[in-house]
Amino acid sequence: MLKEKAGVIAGKIWEALNGNEGKTQKQIKKATKLVDKDFFLGLGWLLREDKIETSEVEGELFVKLK
Repeated sequence: MLKEKAGVIAGKIWEALNGNEGKTQKQIKKATKLVDKDFFLGLGWLLREDKIETSEVEGELFVKLK
């Protein structure tokens, strides 16, 4: 059940990032309406699948597709 949820959430994050140069954590959460725990669940999925790159920009998490 949790594995399926993680995949669905990862898809939402992927869609929010698709077609742009990346977004901050706040921008992704606003676009997807995800709470922190769900955001990080989906982010972990995408990191494990090596689909995204993360960095810290001005103290905030920045995420972009590979």
